Amino acid sequence: MEKSKVYFIKDITPENIIKAYEVVGKKLEGKVAVKMHSGEHGNQNYLKPEFVKDMVQHVNGTVVECNTAYEGARNSTEKHRELIKEHEWEKYFPFDLMDAEGPDMELDVPNGKILKKNYVGKNLANYDSLLVLSHFKGHAMGGYGGALKQLSIGCASSVGKTLIHTAGVTDDQKVLFDNLPEQDHFLEAMADAAESVVNYFKGNAVYINVMKNISVDCDCDGNASAPCMKDIGILASLDPVVIDQACLDLVYNSEDPGKDKLIERIESRHGVHTIEAAADLGVGSREYELITLD
Repeated sequence: MEKSKVYFIKDITPENIIKAYEVVGKKLEGKVAVKMHSGEHGNQNYLKPEFVKDMVQHVNGTVVECNTAYEGARNSTEKHRELIKEHEWEKYFPFDLMDAEGPDMELDVPNGKILKKNYVGKNLANYDSLLVLSHFKGHAMGGYGGALKQLSIGCASSVGKTLIHTAGVTDDQKVLFDNLPEQDHFLEAMADAAESVVNYFKGNAVYINVMKNISVDCDCDGNASAPCMKDIGILASLDPVVIDQACLDLVYNSEDPGKDKLIERIESRHGVHTIEAAADLGVGSREYELITLD
């Protein structure tokens, strides 16, 4: 069986993000959703609109995001729209808060380990293809955040996020933190949700992970720790499982002493299990060929 290809560029520039996209060889057509993280108020590590504008414009894309399921500046449409304005997300390209209004779009997960339904922002239905442009970093609950997190929690509506975080127990945000499940069940619910979005786009997707400003904390943290590692590079693939696996391998194989902090965060949350579960569902492969570009 042919291994999935992952392309790697060490120098992180706006031009090289486009180069990474082009070398993958998949032209995204129709109306293109570019899934990104809008960055919690106070966070300094997220990928900024000015940095990604050339890539978004290259695919004539619309950056898409959804509301959160926890307290902060993004857990209501009104507050999130204020933050979008503050972070200048609409300065260079269109921005779509996909669950600004209900009802949510329901995706089936027939073979899900935990979930049988996933709820995403209803505006996802307006797009023909998907570019998942992820900032790879740590995550307080998932261990790490990359392509699979963007597909799952990232595309999920507030209700969908609650369902994922509670491993299908409830969609009531008010009792989310009273119903946190066994860790592996949460990670498996993330894999289930990711599978539903991958299946929805039927291969019309490209995945780019940017290993820049690598903190142990996610962009959803308004008081995120400063980066613990030096920037590593840009990765691109047609496989969301393998691109996250390659990022983990680059962290583990790094000579940067700061990697110990990130590895502790990943291992203490059993972060690799999201990759294991997604691979088991057939979302992608963990075996790959890393192709380094100048």
